[in-house]
Amino acid sequence: MDGTANTRETPVAPSRMPPRSMRNIALLALCQALTQSSNTLMFASSALAVLTIISPDMRMWANLPVTMQHLGVMLSVFPASMLMMRRGRKFGFRTGSVMGMVGASLAAIGLGVGSFPVMCVGGLFLGNAIANMQLYRFAAVELAPGAFRAQAISYVTAGGVLAGVVGPAMARFTPDLWLPIFQASFVAVIFVHALVFVVQGFIEFPPVKAEDTAGPQRPLFEIVTQPTYMVANVGAMIAFGVMSFVMAASPLAIVQCGLDRTEAPVTIFVHVMGMFVPSFFTGHLISRFGIFNMMVVGSLFLIGGVAVALTGVTEWHFRGALMLNGVGWNFLFVGATTLLTTTYRQTERGKAQAFNDFMVFGVTTVASLMASVVLELNGWAVLNYVALVLVLIALAVIVTFRLRNPSRV
Repeated sequence: MDGTANTRETPVAPSRMPPRSMRNIALLALCQALTQSSNTLMFASSALAVLTIISPDMRMWANLPVTMQHLGVMLSVFPASMLMMRRGRKFGFRTGSVMGMVGASLAAIGLGVGSFPVMCVGGLFLGNAIANMQLYRFAAVELAPGAFRAQAISYVTAGGVLAGVVGPAMARFTPDLWLPIFQASFVAVIFVHALVFVVQGFIEFPPVKAEDTAGPQRPLFEIVTQPTYMVANVGAMIAFGVMSFVMAASPLAIVQCGLDRTEAPVTIFVHVMGMFVPSFFTGHLISRFGIFNMMVVGSLFLIGGVAVALTGVTEWHFRGALMLNGVGWNFLFVGATTLLTTTYRQTERGKAQAFNDFMVFGVTTVASLMASVVLELNGWAVLNYVALVLVLIALAVIVTFRLRNPSRV
């Protein structure tokens, strides 16, 4: 076979993503940034708002509105994913933005009238918006050529860098704008979701095709019991669960350890930077070193965060621990998501993605609820030991699968 024929049979992959794909992914990353900033604001403010306005004696249940968000995600992932399969990504994402506006409105009203249950219902609606945000990373794959799958996921996740600036800034400067304190923070979330609704209108999502829903599909049980799917699912669950467990507890732990409440937004800022700054190069690292190697590195960063948290309770210990926690989440979660996209057909993506997020946010719901309970009953150190055990489980699963399947990337 001559060199010319060989060149025709082995096309060279493009070195850069097409401009149209980059434009759409950039807009999707902006939506990720804005939605994540509102989520960060809720994490940083909800528990403190409950203790300040509702009751200072509710320390054990102060994170319940955030937990209701995670429950809302868990209940919404299947309907949201199935809706997008039938009506398209744009319709589904914009529906999520409307639910975000409704949820933030209820949270603001609940705080204004001093009703903890109304705040919790608002969190449930906000969960629908977050469920849709979690599908951005899968939509990114559909907006880019196949060779750029990991980079597309990574770039959209990188939108969280802007969230790391906007979210803590809003958490720092909006609470005192008017009384009751913190209500302005929730009103800001309404405007953020309205802006996301507008931006989504400019993204050129692929149209829904009949073959995307009418083609051959395996039963869900067959898909999710694939060893590769299970490893990806465990990695994503523990990455998000540990991150949420530590992040949800940190604002309360900061105050519990005698630091000023204004330290909470600073620590959350450092944490979110750790979560999303690596996304500018995580996709390239996965392409170079392999998915499993990056998932192992992510687990080691999470362990490093626990180690720092256990050495002290100054503001720098909190910042360092939460920063390492964020970086570990990024490597483990982006790696797990990339691995998951190799386990299903196009026609199966709705239920395969939805089941993954259902499991991820089932764990995250429990983690966020237990964060304040474990912190109140046992303290910051025990909470971190629990996180350590979970990370070691993920690491054992990843390494065992890798050793048994050395040919996998």
